[in-house]
Amino acid sequence: MSDQLLPPAGGPAAPYDALLLLSFGGPEGPDDVVPFLENVTRGRGIPRERLKEVGQHYFGFGGVSPINAQNRALLDALRKDFAEHGLDLPVYWGNRNWAPYLTDVLREMAADGRRRVAVLATSAYASYSGCRQYRENLADALATLAAEGVSELPEVDKLRHYFNHPGFVQPMIDGVLASLAGLPPEVRAGAHLVFTTHSIPTAAADTSGPVGEHTEHGEGGAYVKQHLDVAKVIADAVRAETGTELPWELVYQSRSGAPHIPWLEPDICDHLEALHGAGTPAAVMVPIGFVSDHMEVLYDLDTEATAKAAELGLPVARSATVGADPRFAAAVRELVLERAAAERGEPVERCALGLLGASHDLCAVGCCPARAPRPAAAGADSPYTR
Repeated sequence: MSDQLLPPAGGPAAPYDALLLLSFGGPEGPDDVVPFLENVTRGRGIPRERLKEVGQHYFGFGGVSPINAQNRALLDALRKDFAEHGLDLPVYWGNRNWAPYLTDVLREMAADGRRRVAVLATSAYASYSGCRQYRENLADALATLAAEGVSELPEVDKLRHYFNHPGFVQPMIDGVLASLAGLPPEVRAGAHLVFTTHSIPTAAADTSGPVGEHTEHGEGGAYVKQHLDVAKVIADAVRAETGTELPWELVYQSRSGAPHIPWLEPDICDHLEALHGAGTPAAVMVPIGFVSDHMEVLYDLDTEATAKAAELGLPVARSATVGADPRFAAAVRELVLERAAAERGEPVERCALGLLGASHDLCAVGCCPARAPRPAAAGADSPYTR
């Protein structure tokens, strides 16, 4: 049992008695790489030898993904922010694919007497892999605890998508400005902003978000619409700060699927080639789809895309992700407090930039559906809602 004390009844976070930071996870040494990838790809029948090939990205960094260290830094930032603002809410951390595993952490939380848990996923946008799959993992973990005979399962509520929260967006704006300032003066004014996010199958993109936001024919649903809205907010802020309107585009990276299945395009490296061919003098890569500098950022942008730019002779910079920025930690506190107030039936003021407004609290039936239906917690169709 944890030595953390239960928070007093009531308070600004009520009915919540804990926050769970829920992330993807990553290997922390060479021996972890293949077992980690087996966890990620379980059920897809991918041979172990193929996983070793895929794992070369990790082996190139000593077999260590930076994501766990970055989550530890975010944990520290959250606990510091909560303490400084008098929010007596313990923060736990669990991963989908590596230790500390989600099921183990929920088991610990149940033993600690946590009964109502707010969940922050380290994915800011709507999509199956960025939202519903986390909810399915929560349901799987709760089902395991129920099978073990845990008498009181924690009720879990996933916090809303925070892609357009000022505490998420403003650090990225500052990162772009810093990257522009680091470019040679003679190319700075003609630089293009290249906003990047994880490519996903077009079919998954088209069904992202609530049913009313689903699209057809590769238009991208809520996933693309949300990224475009954030990109415009950042580009507008950069124009206001610099006095220069820089061209921009949303592009994609980290494709990992079968070649015959359509995925969102253009790819970052293809886009850099197109920019170079058009005479663009420089580019800033802006990873708006990622909370922190994990492997997709370190390899696909800092290694692969940067090497492509060097081959082309195209000056590039890569702006910072949000990571453990104190403004993001403050945003998480605000997200917890707004959801707590909503659960208490109180009026709520929700912070959001851009044109889309604040996202929904509760995922509706049909939101970001999987190809094969599975139970998902923290949604309107959850089997674990009181």
